[in-house]
Amino acid sequence: MAGSIAELVATKGYLVADGAMGTQLFAAGLTAGDAPEAWNVHHAEQVRAVHRAYLRAGADLVVTNSFGGNRFRLALHDLDDRVVELNEAAARNARIEADAETERTGRPTLAAGSMGPTGSLLAPLGDMSAAECEAAFAEQATGLAEGGADLLWVETMSDLDELEAAVRGARSACDLPVAATMSFDTAGRTMMGVTGADLAERLGGLGLAAVGANCGNNIADTEAAAVAIAAACADTPVVSKPNAGIPVWSDDALVYDGTPDVLAAHAHRARAAGAAVIGSCCGSTPAHTAKMAAVLRGDEPPPESTPRTATALTEDRSTRRRNRRRR
Repeated sequence: MAGSIAELVATKGYLVADGAMGTQLFAAGLTAGDAPEAWNVHHAEQVRAVHRAYLRAGADLVVTNSFGGNRFRLALHDLDDRVVELNEAAARNARIEADAETERTGRPTLAAGSMGPTGSLLAPLGDMSAAECEAAFAEQATGLAEGGADLLWVETMSDLDELEAAVRGARSACDLPVAATMSFDTAGRTMMGVTGADLAERLGGLGLAAVGANCGNNIADTEAAAVAIAAACADTPVVSKPNAGIPVWSDDALVYDGTPDVLAAHAHRARAAGAAVIGSCCGSTPAHTAKMAAVLRGDEPPPESTPRTATALTEDRSTRRRNRRRR
């Protein structure tokens, strides 16, 4: 193991996390409705190539291709009997590339085992019990640990109760450190109404390896949540991993409007505000990671960029529609 997040942050001052996995797999041939996790076995080289590209771009931490690797999500693809196998393969693919990069450069790197939400609601809002939720994450954590993950990366959560169940389940299965992030996508709150300050207050005593914000509705909200968490979590590394801007339609394709410069500007602001683990999420590429890494290293000046919010995007669209009507 290369060391803990805290140890590496203490040495370097910050860590660069990777970017989107799904964006890259779709470019490699994954089709809508397929299970990305199955690619860990059937297209392992393509998955490893994504990890390799992010590491070569400057990532210190790569997240495994196991976001939907719990039994609830895999059941949608009739793969719920292969949870441990697919998660073990996911961790192994990331482990191979992280170790290769360290051997190539001497730079410590981490392989983090992604654990996304179940997609089900806990009782009384839904039918999933806390015990079932914990068992699902314990099962997933078992596979990730067996595949060689350095830590477990609970991400894109909306419900604090599900997040805590994930942490309990993970810790019941192995002794790997656990990091946790939530997705702030509704006016700076998660879909369940959680704020960055709520997250910090509820999780502050759980001894997590890192806490923070990822994905979300736009860069501005994710950044604001990460800043709030950093202000309240002085002793825990804080993660900021926003999407590459806002998804917009271009011809017949949905693309994200955040350029590498936009994310590099975010990285500079996030680090100045106290975030220690800085990367990107949906829509991002190794080019985004490379620009962020260069700015954080000080090799390039931080670009001047203010991220648009979803509200600003809606206002822009309304203005364009009004202007078209006036022509």
